[in-house]
Amino acid sequence: MPASGALHRKAVLGALPGLGGGRRGSGLPAAELAVGGVRVDRAHLADYDRICGFRLSDRLPATFPHVMGFPLALRLMTEPDFPIPLTGVVHVGNRITVHRPIDADETVDFRTYAENLRPHDRGRQVDVVLVGAVDGVEVWRGVSTYLGRERTSGGGERRDRSARPAAPTATARWRVEPRVGTTYARVSGDHNPIHTSLLGARLFGFRRPIAHGMWSKARCLAALENRLPDAYTVEVAFKAPVSLPSTVNFALLPDGGFALHDSRGRPHLAGFVR
Repeated sequence: MPASGALHRKAVLGALPGLGGGRRGSGLPAAELAVGGVRVDRAHLADYDRICGFRLSDRLPATFPHVMGFPLALRLMTEPDFPIPLTGVVHVGNRITVHRPIDADETVDFRTYAENLRPHDRGRQVDVVLVGAVDGVEVWRGVSTYLGRERTSGGGERRDRSARPAAPTATARWRVEPRVGTTYARVSGDHNPIHTSLLGARLFGFRRPIAHGMWSKARCLAALENRLPDAYTVEVAFKAPVSLPSTVNFALLPDGGFALHDSRGRPHLAGFVR
């Protein structure tokens, strides 16, 4: 796997004037990247389980292959022909399909590619697909949707500006401490400074560091761990960021959905399992 730290440094340097931070191309990268025979580090898995709230187990949480393959996806996103610069990109959605459970003894082959570049009223969106296979059979698929904010002339997918519905009744309340940003960054390899540094967060318009969206998704799935079947799809839309520190309310909905809100009812995340 590529070294994620070096890729983040490459992205930051590329954002500086005169070093490749200009407007990206209008198309998608032609490349598909792949790494075979990726093994699970059990100490890494245990650290991930702890910070996200999962039970310690040899069965991989649905979100853990995302972490295993993230450096490969990051390599794709730092290529010069990737249409959205990594710095300032917003992770707006994620869909994971688990075809069957993956055990920590298995080795996984990963491949990643980009698709579905499309306009948005705040810029452009693109899907980064990460696929995990064991012995040549797909066992896991993740699709992360990223928004690159740009000035646009209108058109494209638009945000839902309708009145916000009342927040559902909380099933659980969690205190999210600042260590969530730094510990999850270490475990996941996602060292974006908006999650780990006050200065880094403020440079991108946040008053305080914010939790990783994939930590929020994983924390919700940990709360649902006893309810999940062996094969399922879980999809989330990331709404308002979770500031660090803060208190969030988790709600399990009767239709199979779940949600994360702040104490005032503002949504952080909306998801469902099917």
